[in-house]
Amino acid sequence: MLKEFKDFIARGNVVDLAVAVIIGAAFGKIITSLVDGIIMPPIGLLLGKVDFASLFYVLNHAKGDPVSMADAKAKGIPVIAYGAFINDIVNFLIVAFVIFLIVKAMNSRKKRGRSDDQRLSLLPGRHPDSGDALFGLLCGIAGRLARA
Repeated sequence: MLKEFKDFIARGNVVDLAVAVIIGAAFGKIITSLVDGIIMPPIGLLLGKVDFASLFYVLNHAKGDPVSMADAKAKGIPVIAYGAFINDIVNFLIVAFVIFLIVKAMNSRKKRGRSDDQRLSLLPGRHPDSGDALFGLLCGIAGRLARA
């Protein structure tokens, strides 16, 4: 069973997935910093000096009215932190847009790669599966230059 586990972990897909998760976590921190520190402050300023991270609705006023989220947490007052939710929505939209751009670029690259392979197969004595990577690269560059 240990050998099967080692074989499973050693597969390229599992390693690629692990790398993607690590990079994704780091990317998430960058996006959070971008949203909290750069995007939301000007929006809050435009809306009357609103700090979205501190927006909340008090559910139970029996323990008093908190002046901040930290005060509400310290006093144990139940609140709906809708400002943090707004920040998370903006984070999600940015990440989703970046992923969209990456997928779009990869799909565009795949389409161009297929057309390069088709041109390569038209050359005498060449086949796209021949393994001549340098020749394929040069044909791809020449094709891009011809389109420019």
